[in-house]
Amino acid sequence: MNKLIVVTGGSKGIGRAIAYRFAQAGFDVATCGRNTKNLNTFKSELEKLGVNVYAITADMRNPVQIKDFCEQVLALKRPVNVLVNNAGFFVPGSVLNEPPGTLESMIETNLYSAYYTTRGLISAMNTGHIFNMCSIASIKAYPNGGSYAISKFALLGFSKVLREELKPAGIRVTAILPGATKTASWEGTDLPDSRFMKPEDVAEAVFSAWSLSPHSVVEELLIRPQLGDI
Repeated sequence: MNKLIVVTGGSKGIGRAIAYRFAQAGFDVATCGRNTKNLNTFKSELEKLGVNVYAITADMRNPVQIKDFCEQVLALKRPVNVLVNNAGFFVPGSVLNEPPGTLESMIETNLYSAYYTTRGLISAMNTGHIFNMCSIASIKAYPNGGSYAISKFALLGFSKVLREELKPAGIRVTAILPGATKTASWEGTDLPDSRFMKPEDVAEAVFSAWSLSPHSVVEELLIRPQLGDI
């Protein structure tokens, strides 16, 4: 039986690239997103690689929908070999003047989704590898980063705690800290593509980290554009 990877927010951007890279290696894929049409299109694309795909519509800001997503994955009665907590979004702004509710929405999506998904699926991970999609913003504060940076700092903290808790279980935990990557978050920018990383490069780095023997773990994977941060 194929190994199984679970990727939250997997219908676009970095999550999509990661799901595709692992499917190329023969992994079956369980993923979720808010847009059913995009999910089904991606499902059809992945199935052409000869793998099983479970595409579930879910808003990862909503604990009830997170629970439902996890229950549907557990109902497959299969080990989860890789979990990628990728769901998240970015809105620029200042802590002092961003709209009310910005921090709450960032924390719900960028932190709580990883927390509750991990708790919901850990029973299916006798061994395996958890990747949390952090950010350069997890280690570097910058103007106009606002609540996004706060949420990503917290996600890195969650990753560190999880790493310590899961050592005895043989479950590896890796925090991914990508710099500017050409995804929908950067739509409308005037910057050339050469200033951005490709989602496929992040996916390849994740796959390489997973490929290490069980004796080793990449605890933090920091990836920046060759020309530096934006």
